[in-house]
Amino acid sequence: MAYYFDELIVAEIRNKNEVALRELYKSHYPMVLNLIRSNNGTEQEAKDVYQEAVIAFYERVQQEGFVLTCKISTYLYAVCRRLWLKRLGEKKRYHGNIEETETFLGIEEEMETVEENEMKFERMRESLSGLGEPCRSILEDFYIRDLSMEAISTKFGYTNADNAKNQKYKCLQRLKKLFFATYKEDPS
Repeated sequence: MAYYFDELIVAEIRNKNEVALRELYKSHYPMVLNLIRSNNGTEQEAKDVYQEAVIAFYERVQQEGFVLTCKISTYLYAVCRRLWLKRLGEKKRYHGNIEETETFLGIEEEMETVEENEMKFERMRESLSGLGEPCRSILEDFYIRDLSMEAISTKFGYTNADNAKNQKYKCLQRLKKLFFATYKEDPS
């Protein structure tokens, strides 16, 4: 599910869709703000670093042949981390090399958390793909495409929004079962 969203964002950014760019900017900024603030930075410095990273990402996406090999959040986090460590070095608040400082600043733990979340998202995506129709489409329409229950009701031929809502609930329960079944099989 998360990779599908990332692929949509990349495709829309390639088409120079400003709404997609704003969504990208909004959705990952809190992660970067936390990174910078917890490592001797200010909110303004976080905004500057993030702006620079988003511009770099935008330019990379526009390059022919660019393929995103990780989640957008991972890509942006890595770019912001490097930019921030470079700025710390320029301000004489950082002495040493980037790899040593990653452990010192707690970045290693944050990256582990990001990786754990990515694994959960991957499991969720796998569970969603194993869910079958119409459940998968109903959940994607509601949670990813942000369709109203009325629109979903019409699309799938339910008599009213309440019936569609009940179906969405049943689909969520099935998705939870699938997710936790795979989670128990592979708790890593």
